[in-house]
Amino acid sequence: MAGVQAFRTVKINVNYEQDKKDIKLFLETFQSRNVASQDESMDIDVENDDFNSYKYKRQLQAIANREQDILVIDLDDIAAWEDRAEGGLLHRIQENTRRYIKMFYDVIDKKTNGLMPAPEREINFEDDVIDVIMQHRRDKDNQRSEADRTSFPPSLTRRYTLYFKPLSSDKPYSIRGVNGSCVGHLVTIQGIITRVSDVKPFLMVAGFSCEMCGEEVFEEVTRKTYMPRIECPSESCKTNNVKGKLYMQTRSCKFVPFQEVKMQELTEQVPIGHIPRAMTILLYGPMTRSISPGDVVNVSGIFQATPHSGYKGGNTLLTDVYLEGQYVHQLKKQYDKMEKIPEIQEKVQRLAKDPEVYTKLSRSIAPEIYGHEDVKKALLLLLVGGVTKTMGDGMKIRGDLNICLMGDPGVAKSQLLKYICKVAPRGVYTTGRGSSGVGLTASVERDPITNEMILAIAYTFNLFEMLEGGALVLADNGICCIDEFDKMEDTDRSSIHEVMEQQTISISKAGITTTLNARTSILAAANPLYGRYNPKVSPSHNINLPAALLSRFDILFLILDRPDMDEDARLAHHVAHVHMHGKQPRMNTEVLDANTIRHYIAEARSKRPVIPEEIAEHIVEMYCETRRDQKVAEARKKEFTYTSARTLLAVIRLSQALARIRLEDEVKKSDIDEALRLLLVSKESLNDPADRDARTDRSPISAIYDIIITMFRKSRTNGTLKYIDIKERVIAQGFTEDQLKECINVYERVCVWALNNEQTVLSLLQDDQFEDDKSENEEL
Repeated sequence: MAGVQAFRTVKINVNYEQDKKDIKLFLETFQSRNVASQDESMDIDVENDDFNSYKYKRQLQAIANREQDILVIDLDDIAAWEDRAEGGLLHRIQENTRRYIKMFYDVIDKKTNGLMPAPEREINFEDDVIDVIMQHRRDKDNQRSEADRTSFPPSLTRRYTLYFKPLSSDKPYSIRGVNGSCVGHLVTIQGIITRVSDVKPFLMVAGFSCEMCGEEVFEEVTRKTYMPRIECPSESCKTNNVKGKLYMQTRSCKFVPFQEVKMQELTEQVPIGHIPRAMTILLYGPMTRSISPGDVVNVSGIFQATPHSGYKGGNTLLTDVYLEGQYVHQLKKQYDKMEKIPEIQEKVQRLAKDPEVYTKLSRSIAPEIYGHEDVKKALLLLLVGGVTKTMGDGMKIRGDLNICLMGDPGVAKSQLLKYICKVAPRGVYTTGRGSSGVGLTASVERDPITNEMILAIAYTFNLFEMLEGGALVLADNGICCIDEFDKMEDTDRSSIHEVMEQQTISISKAGITTTLNARTSILAAANPLYGRYNPKVSPSHNINLPAALLSRFDILFLILDRPDMDEDARLAHHVAHVHMHGKQPRMNTEVLDANTIRHYIAEARSKRPVIPEEIAEHIVEMYCETRRDQKVAEARKKEFTYTSARTLLAVIRLSQALARIRLEDEVKKSDIDEALRLLLVSKESLNDPADRDARTDRSPISAIYDIIITMFRKSRTNGTLKYIDIKERVIAQGFTEDQLKECINVYERVCVWALNNEQTVLSLLQDDQFEDDKSENEEL
C-alpha cells in the first residue's frame, strides 16, 4: 500500500558482544581502590590475593558460598576502570540500564566460561532449601538423555540480585525534573517517603506440570502482567500428538519480595502556587524494607513507563511512570544507624571531656536567633531525651520530652521549630491550621494494588489533596513540630492526648482496629488568643488550650516581647549583623555545626543513665518542697500551673538527658538541680512580669543568698551545710564561684553565718527568720 509508511530504522553503533567482553574483563580485573592504594609495606597474603584486592571476584565467591545475596556494581568503579581501559561502557549503562543488568547476569551465570565460582563448602538445606530441590532435579535430569533434560531458566537457579550504584557525582532530580528523555535511564530522585505498602511475593518464574506426560515447564515473568501457558510444549506430548494441559505448581515457582513505595517532593522543591508531585517506586528482592515512611532519601533506579491501569485501564492512550529501585541513600539516618566518621568521633570525644559541653551545645542551637538561652537548653534536652522504660508487666514509661513555646508574635518561635526539625534525623513540621485529626494520625483507604482496605500513613498537608494522615506516625522515633498549635479544632486536638502520654495512636476505622506507634517528642508553638499575651490571666485563657492538654507538656515556656532599651539595642545589632554577614556575630564559645550536634546527640542517646538511691531521696525532697511551694502560691492566688506526678517524671527525664549530654551512666545531684532550675524558670515566665521583675531585679549576691537560705531551710543537718553542696547548687543556677565567695563574705560580716577555717562547712548563726517563714507557711 502506497499510503502506509513504516518507521525508519535507526542503527545504533553499539557492539553488545564487545561490551560483554568488557564486563567480564572488568569483573575479573578490577581492584578495590582502598586495597590497591594500601602501603606496600603491609603484609598481604599472595595466595589469597583475589579475595583481598579483587573486589567483585571476592563478592562472587561469597555469593557462591551463600554468604551474600546481593551484588552491587558501583558505577564509580566502572568510571575508574574505564580511565585505564578507555571505553564508553559507563555511558551506555546509564542510558540502557535494564539491558545491561541482563548482560551482567549473562556474563556471570554463563554455563561455560561463566564468572560464578564453585562453592568452597558444601551447600545443604540449612543454607537454602531451594538448593536441595534443584540438586534433586539435576540428579533426575542426569538420568535422562541430553534431549529430554529440563531447561531451567537462569533466574530460577540464580541466588543473588544485581543492582547498580550511581556515580557519587550525580546530582539528584526533583520529581518534576524527570521527563520523557529519562525513560530507560538510571536516574536519582530526591524526596520524602509518604507511603510504603506491605511486602508481597512477586512471581518471577512460573512452574507448571503437564497432566499427560508429567513434564515440568518453566516460564519467566518479565512484565507486571502475563498470560500463563495452557498447553504443554514438551517433545513427549508432541510425539504422542496430545495436548497436555498445564497446571501451575506453586512449589515449583520462584517468588521474590515486592514492595511499592510512594515518594513526594520536598517542600523546597515545590514552586510557589503548585502542589507537591508524587512518584511510585517499585522495590524487588533485598531492596524491600529498606525505606520507611517519613525518610528523606535519594533513590536511584530505572525510569520506566507502563500502560495506564486503574478504573479506566482500557484507555491505553494514558501511560503511568514509575521508578524501579536500584539504590537507596538515606539523607537523614536514625541516630543508631549513623556512620561513625573518625574525624567527627574524635571531635565528639573531645567535646565530652569539656566541662562546658552543655553550654556549647545549647548556644549552637539556632545561633542566628538572639537570646532565649534557657529555651535553647530545653530544646537541646528535647533532642537528647530521657530513657524509655518497659516494666515487667509490659507498661511503658516514656522518655521523650514534650515542650510548648507560648508568647507574642515575632519572637522566633517558628524559626526555633524549623531548626529543631532540621537537626533531628526524623522531624516533621506541620501547622495546627493545616492539619486535621486524620492528618496527624492515620486514615483508612483502599490499596490500589490489592484493592484491600489499608491504613494510609502519608505526609500530605495540602488543601487540594486528601489528607491521608500521618504526621505523628511519620515522626516515630523523632520529633513532630506543630506550629500554630492554638489554631487546631477541638475535635482534631483530641487525637494528640493519647500520643503525648501513651505514645500510641488507636485506630478503629472501616473494620480495622489497631494501635500504631507514635514514639515522638512534640514541640508545639502557640500564639496568644487576642494578639498580645495578658499575664494577668492564666495561660489556658491566653492560649485557648485546655488544661488537660497543657499538663501533658513537660515544660511550658512563655516568651514575651517587652520593650527594653538595652535589650532592644543588642537584639537590633545581632539581627543587623546576621543580615549583613550571613552568619551570627562572634560568640565567646565555639559554635558547632548541625552535623556535629547530630553525631554528639547520637552518641549521647546510646547511654541509659540510672538514678542512684541517694539522688532518688533528693528528688523526693525537692518534689515535696515544690508541692508545698505550690500550695503557698495557690493560697496567694499567684500560681498559674499545677504541679503533679507528671512534673516529677519531667524532672527525671530532664536529669537523664543532662546525664546523657555528659556521656555518663549515672545521674548526679547537679543534674536534678539544673532540671528543677529549668522548670522553675519556665514557671516564672508564666507569672506576671511586674511580680517577676520585683523578684529578679536584684544583685547576684541577693540571689545567691536566697539559694543558700533555701538550702538551710530544707536541710536536716541542724544549721550546717557542706560548701561543696552549696557550690554545686549555685553554679547550676548560673552563678560563678567568685560571686558565691563574695556573698558568703558579705553575710559573714553581719553574723548571718560562718565558714570554718578549712572552708568546708557553712554554719548558720541566725535562724529566727526561718521560724517566721515556717509559721507563715503553716498559716497558709
